[in-house]
Parts: sequence; C-alpha cells; structure tokens
Amino acid sequence: MASLTDSPTIEAPFREVALAPGQRSPSGGDHLLDSIICGDVLDVLSTIPARSVHLIVTSPPYNLEKPYAEHDDDLEDREYLAWMRKVWTACKTVLVPGGRLCINIGENKRQYISNPHYSAFIQQLVELKMLYRGTIIWNKHSAAKHCAWGSWKSPSNPHLVPRHEYIIVFSKGDWKLEGRPEDVDITPEEFMACTRSVWEFGTESRTRIGHPAPFPEKLPERLIKFLSFRGQTVLDPFGGSGTVGLVAARLGRHFILGDNSPQYCELARKRITSEPGLLLKPRVIRVEEL
Repeated sequence: MASLTDSPTIEAPFREVALAPGQRSPSGGDHLLDSIICGDVLDVLSTIPARSVHLIVTSPPYNLEKPYAEHDDDLEDREYLAWMRKVWTACKTVLVPGGRLCINIGENKRQYISNPHYSAFIQQLVELKMLYRGTIIWNKHSAAKHCAWGSWKSPSNPHLVPRHEYIIVFSKGDWKLEGRPEDVDITPEEFMACTRSVWEFGTESRTRIGHPAPFPEKLPERLIKFLSFRGQTVLDPFGGSGTVGLVAARLGRHFILGDNSPQYCELARKRITSEPGLLLKPRVIRVEEL
C-alpha cells in the first residue's frame, strides 16, 4: 500500500489524465493551465478567471525580512496585513464554489506584535465569508537552529522558540467540492493521516532548492490528495521554486503558479520540466502579456 512518504507513481501521461471529460476549468482559463505567471501577485490573480481553481495551496511571504529577490519582506505590519487581505479577496474570486484555500504561515518572530499573522488571516477570511475548516499544526521537529531564550533561566521575560507552523484551511461558499469518484486517489491510510490536526515532517533545504523558504514536498502532497480530485486545478500565487506545481503535476492535477521573481519562475520551470516521467513543459508567461 502506498504511503504519503512514497514517491507517487505516474500511471498515465499527465495531459491524458488532466484533460479527462468534465475536468477542465469550469469558467475558462485553460490557456493558463500548467503555466507559471511572472508578475505581482495581485496582477497574477487578476488574470485568472473567476471560479476556475479548485484548490489553492500557498505560503505567503512571512514579512520576516527574508531575502526574496523581488519582494520587500519588511513591511509595516498594518501595511502587510492590508496587502494580504487584498490577496485573499482575489483568491476567493478565482475559487470554484466549494474550492479550498490552504495557507501555510509561521509564528511572528518579531516581539510585541499584538495580532499574530495566522490569527489575523483567519479573521480576514472569516470577514470575507470564507468557511473555516480548521488549522493543521505542522511540527517541524528540531528545524529551528536559533535560540530565543529571552531572560536566560529567569521568569522575567522568557521567549518561546517556535518548532511549528500553521496551515489554515478554508472553503468558498460550500463545504463540499464536486468531483468524480473515479478521480479520488487517496488511500484509507493516507486519508486518516491527513485528518489528524498535527502533521510531523521536517523542512526543505533552502540551499538544495535555491529559494529562501521552500515547501517540503510532503506538505502540498498531503493537501492536494486530501482536498482535490485528479484532473482539477491547483494554484499557488506565491509559487516560489514551484514545489506546489511539481507535486500537483505528479498527482495528475493541473497547476497555475505565480511569482514576481523571474529568477524563481525560471527555477520552477526547470524543476517541473526535468521531473522524470512528466510529459509536461510549463511556460513562463509575463503578466503583461495576458
């Protein structure tokens, strides 16, 4: 029996599976499928037709001063949250009824922020009338290499060192996502593992991938198999090194990736193109061309 840690088996060429009858984008936009759109995230989302995406799996910039090539990751907190609200509004627009939004976000590492980002995102999405499905705790084991003891060996002001991140899950308008029974590809064992609210696996090496904050492949693999059907469309508007698109393609889904860095868009294209067994050559499209 296959497990979530096994490499997925590609049973048929990706395009034969993904273009099965009834599984194309319900509101058009097929010209964007299996492509990487290079541009500002709000511009990217504006090019995607409404009600054309079944699942969004993304990890937005955490605003923790990470060295992204084309993004200021050191905004004022109010400015950052206002920007993210616009992103979530656009994400809601592109989702089909019943479509899912999964957001991976870590703890604020800056001290004295009164509203942690994950709770602020939940509040924003509830205000946007999205349906809150729950929060997954991603236990990264001993991933953190820094110390943040604060007042060493004193209760005056000790600090907590985060060893976890959050994945908050929402649906648009309906709890149920339509799909064909024959396009379910999750085993009973995998399904049970996904329903547990604590997931345990390590992080991905930023030096191996070439991106400051890469997804581990297990994270989108679980979410994609748990929350979508084969042949449906998965979006990551903060596509980075392309892990969500790569895993989606392996699992017989369409993908759309967005990123404002030409460097990362090309990295994503190369990773997907070089994947053994995938008959897929994604395009990088500048948002100005759409």
